[in-house]
Amino acid sequence: MNGVQIGSAERALSVGTWLIVSGAMLYSVLTVTPLMRAHTADEWDWTAPILPIVVDAAVVIVVRLDSVLARLGGHGGRWPVVLRWMTGGMTLALNVADSALRKDLVGVAVHAVAPLLLIVTAETGLAYRRAITDALATAQQRERAERAEREKAAAERTEAAEKRAREAREFEARMAREQREHEASLVREQAEREERARREERERSEAAERAQREVRERAEREREQQRIERERREREATERAAKERREREERAAREQREREERAERERAALLAAGPASVKQSEEQARKTVAAAFRASVPVRQAAELCGWSVGWVSTRYQELRDTAPARSLEGAAQ
Repeated sequence: MNGVQIGSAERALSVGTWLIVSGAMLYSVLTVTPLMRAHTADEWDWTAPILPIVVDAAVVIVVRLDSVLARLGGHGGRWPVVLRWMTGGMTLALNVADSALRKDLVGVAVHAVAPLLLIVTAETGLAYRRAITDALATAQQRERAERAEREKAAAERTEAAEKRAREAREFEARMAREQREHEASLVREQAEREERARREERERSEAAERAQREVRERAEREREQQRIERERREREATERAAKERREREERAAREQREREERAERERAALLAAGPASVKQSEEQARKTVAAAFRASVPVRQAAELCGWSVGWVSTRYQELRDTAPARSLEGAAQ
């Protein structure tokens, strides 16, 4: 049952209970008032309805408070039970007293219907209200449990959604971090490759420079060696040329001395031989003229020595003078 149905049943129970209570009170007042009037002094007859009204008011209080306590789920203890049964017994006794005094069993039975119905209705209504209250409490507890479950499920769904969102954010953040790290790694690798390439290029450049420097140094050393060797050769050639020149000069000087000595000897020999007594042969005459020329003997004296004419000797002297520069040039070249 839902809350609307439970509320409708509770309203039906309340209306029925109050209808029964109202009817029983009215019937009790109508039944008990003649009894009270018969047993009250005549001047106090007007007080006859007070007692049934007081008793019925107690019944109303009991029913009303029991319904409130039952609705609240409380319990008043044993005094409400005593009051409820005491008012019920009083109502029953007052309603059946007149018939019982007259020994009218039918009247007792008839007048006992309303009080018994009131008593049973009060107890039954209390039991119903407690049952309804328990049912409502159970339903409310169930609803609270269901609501708690729904709230828990909603909270779990919310938490799961937040967890998924958090995991998604963390995943995105991790992916972004990994992407940044990957990009940073690529940048580092690129930088390392570029640095390695620059280092290799620098090393190659340095190696090329070293090689060029070594080539230049080797070339310079070779040029220096060649220069030293050339200077050495030139020096040797100069020394050799100087030595040869000195040798030639010495040889020329020696030859000159020898020629001079030979010419002096020839002159001395020619002069010692004196003028020729007979004309010498042409070959011998040429040798004599050549010796006279080398000895710087005058043409006339040379003619006397060889026995040839002065003109012929002059011609030979001229030939010797013409051939002398050529021989001197040949000797200088040697």
